[in-house]
Amino acid sequence: MPQSLLLARRLVEAGVRVVTLNYSKWDWHGGTNAEGRANNSIFLREREDFPVFDQCVSALVDDLHERGLADDCSVVIMGEFGRTPRISAQVGRDHWPNVNCAILAGGGMRTGQVIGATDRIAGEAISRPVRFGELFATLYHNLGIDVNRSTITDLTGRPQYLVEDNGQPMAELV
Repeated sequence: MPQSLLLARRLVEAGVRVVTLNYSKWDWHGGTNAEGRANNSIFLREREDFPVFDQCVSALVDDLHERGLADDCSVVIMGEFGRTPRISAQVGRDHWPNVNCAILAGGGMRTGQVIGATDRIAGEAISRPVRFGELFATLYHNLGIDVNRSTITDLTGRPQYLVEDNGQPMAELV
């Protein structure tokens, strides 16, 4: 992980516009022991990996600020789905499309805020739900791409907009 973030920063310094990293251990589930009971080994992995991940991301964001690259580089930490609010005996936390989270930094965005809220168990959004289209529109905006004008031609020759559901950049960030 640390080497990947260092390489990402070097690529940004060299002028690369988009860098994608994969922290491959994110699709974690608990597990079961020989008796079929949940062993929740997920918590052991979290204790090992999260401090390293936290330190690496903090160092990357600090480094981008120190080198004057923060406004030109958006950092996005997210997955494609959330996790169930309750731990099950079979799989730990399963995939949960109702609520997810993302961390955004840099990109000239107004950061340092929490946007949206969930109920007390993080099962459902209760205020300001953010849609993926809004997140993607924000990232396109940071790249200087207008999602209202830019299209991609599909295989049938029809223009398709870059984001679904008329997603617009998040007003809280731009």
